[in-house]
Amino acid sequence: MSLAAELKSAVTPRAALLVIGVFALQLLFITSYVGALHNPKPRDVPFGVVAPPQVSAQLVGQLERLPGDPLAPRTVTDEAEARKQILNREIDGALLVHPARTTDTLLVASGGGSVLSSALDTLFTRLEAANQRTVRTVDVAPASPQDFDGLSAFYLVVGWCVGGYICAAILAISSGARPANPERAIIRLGVLAVYAILGGLGGAVIVGPILGALPGSVAALWGLGALVVFAVGAATLALQSVFGIVGIGLAILLIVVAGNPSAGGAFPLPMLPPFWNAIGPALPPGAGTWVARSIAYFKGNDVTGSLLVLSAWAVVGSSITLVMSSLKRKPAPEPAAEEPGAATA
Repeated sequence: MSLAAELKSAVTPRAALLVIGVFALQLLFITSYVGALHNPKPRDVPFGVVAPPQVSAQLVGQLERLPGDPLAPRTVTDEAEARKQILNREIDGALLVHPARTTDTLLVASGGGSVLSSALDTLFTRLEAANQRTVRTVDVAPASPQDFDGLSAFYLVVGWCVGGYICAAILAISSGARPANPERAIIRLGVLAVYAILGGLGGAVIVGPILGALPGSVAALWGLGALVVFAVGAATLALQSVFGIVGIGLAILLIVVAGNPSAGGAFPLPMLPPFWNAIGPALPPGAGTWVARSIAYFKGNDVTGSLLVLSAWAVVGSSITLVMSSLKRKPAPEPAAEEPGAATA
């Protein structure tokens, strides 16, 4: 057999298309991670200013005109309100101006991402020095000493996401991408639900009681983990039901390639480029990371939107899986009948 014939036999058109798809996924992975993370800088960070009326308007205007638009400043009535808005995750920091003194106070929250709080500290140290003033930084919601750079919540959610799509992929590979009937689909979703409950509990116990990496309610993290795992798994099952084995690649594209770098893990959302900043909250890694940090450091505040995002992925994924399983498959073509009197081998 010639080399061309051997090649054609060894690499089918379907295999060639899958290899091309993997190649594209590889390039997208590099583009997404490097594009999102190669040059982090604060952009439109929600920021409060507490100052006397005669000073606040002018100062807000100056901060709005900073090169690169690092801040989205707003006037806040007093220190108590500034602390409240930070803990409610409405703003990421605040400057308390003391006109009678030469030192002002910067409020930050490293629990939402140490890189961002450090960037705010660096920015205001420079700005205050230009005005012959100094700044004292106060961390309102500090990250745990065992949570370096506030990354534990992100890695926890990434682990849950990996478990979700791998579990769904195994269920599909073992007996066909599309469930043969609605009963099979319900069984797969049920198995996924049990796996999600156990996976959520395991992750919460590891980062909490075992490693002490994240404070906050173990029960709340358990519930979040179960939802993240099920949402990602249900989305993967749905994609496989529609696209077959290619659905696994599409799940990786959504969760790993697009979702992880835009999750606000390594760099909080205000430090990401506009595209990744926009898509991050709508994808499971970003929604999960936001809720995990809120549970750990912000008294569980501002989680409704992100929980709705995760619930939507779970419900839509489950619905598509059930609908696709109820569609009738085309019957396999019957083998051609052998000609009467044909010679037998």
